[in-house]
Amino acid sequence: MRPKTFLHLAALALTALSLSGCANLERHNPSAVSQTDDDAYCQAHGGPQGSAAYTACRKDRDVAATRSDRMERTHRDLAERMLNGQ
Repeated sequence: MRPKTFLHLAALALTALSLSGCANLERHNPSAVSQTDDDAYCQAHGGPQGSAAYTACRKDRDVAATRSDRMERTHRDLAERMLNGQ
């Protein structure tokens, strides 16, 4: 192999390794942040804690988060099946 070709391949490999550290293949678990966000949102839009509107708001947001998690899991499973050729 010529020295110039080797340098190009080495630079390409170094770049690929550097950028692979930036790839985030797993989703972050935003549940802890979501709890405070839900609380603040429902206090602002539903009323004080313990009120019927606040409780309904928290329930609606919980249902939406559960539905979103289920949809994300379904998409991830589909992608894995497609990659595995099933």
